Amino acid sequence: MLVTGVARPLGGRFVRRIQRDPDVERVVAVDAVRPAHPLGDADFVQADIRQPTVARVLAEAGADTVVHLDVTGTPLGSGSSRTALKETNVIGTMQLLGACQKSPRVERLVVKSSTNVYGSAPRDPAVFTETTPPKSLPSGGFAKDAVEVEGYVRGFARRRPDVAVCVLRFANILGPAADSPLAAYFSLPVLPTVFGYDPRLQFVHEDDVVEVLRLAAHEPRRGTLNSGTFNIAGDGVLLLSQCSRRLGRPTVPLLLPAVTWAGSLVRTLGMSDFSPEQIRLLTHGRAVATDQMRETLGFTPKYTTAETFTDFVRSRGPGLLPPEVLARTVDRIAVLPLPGSGHPPKQSAN
Repeated sequence: MLVTGVARPLGGRFVRRIQRDPDVERVVAVDAVRPAHPLGDADFVQADIRQPTVARVLAEAGADTVVHLDVTGTPLGSGSSRTALKETNVIGTMQLLGACQKSPRVERLVVKSSTNVYGSAPRDPAVFTETTPPKSLPSGGFAKDAVEVEGYVRGFARRRPDVAVCVLRFANILGPAADSPLAAYFSLPVLPTVFGYDPRLQFVHEDDVVEVLRLAAHEPRRGTLNSGTFNIAGDGVLLLSQCSRRLGRPTVPLLLPAVTWAGSLVRTLGMSDFSPEQIRLLTHGRAVATDQMRETLGFTPKYTTAETFTDFVRSRGPGLLPPEVLARTVDRIAVLPLPGSGHPPKQSAN
């Protein structure tokens, strides 16, 4: 088995977990940087999947299963840029798929994707299924990367029908070690929100992510099919207002232009990725159906959306500032004029 993206905590966890399965003989772990965490007995190969050398790595590994986890919305390290991240997501996937196409040994491909491919729009359906087309395709950021990645994967599946291809569309991944734009947003001392909107959000626990990846990487059990595209999320939804209350962090409702301005500010401070797609999610929300995950893939998450968020909250502890300081900060932000308006934004009760 060959696994990409192992320098990230999620990739490292999966590599350590999959080695405990008795039918996995060898794991070759690949990343452009050396991981800071242990990989057990896996053979680590330092290689950039954006380069053609990944074909040689796959050929030498002789792997029959490839698990592609190097599709993400969070740069690895302070020196990473959005451009490098997009290249890894898109160009890296193209190079890896090209290598898989040339390898006669590859029998199974598992790709980590995201429910971001559905976008977030005001006329979205209440629940997205795997076959529901988005009302508005993502225009940029990680969401657009995920759309492009899935397009290349579909092309590969047509060219290599002998390979079982499984695409897992994960909802927002949270947990004690979560490293994502939404986790960074929830870690802010004060949460900027869009005035007049209270979006529905879905989460999947990082423990469940590792387990469903393990399931998808194996031969299917009787009555299940480990190929196709599957939404992966915990049961239920939470409103953003419920999330803020459970975190104990105040919200600052802002008109949409001010939210965009606030997003630019927090990006400049390096605190969070407040891309346009992130703002759309915090405006319109998103929920997906998981029937196929249960009935076809045969996976039932251990954590619901609410339980996932509760575990995330426990790992974060109290806010970054004392409550009295937070209150003063909210009061100051509330009276700031909107950029170019000369008038303070209207506030709603938290």
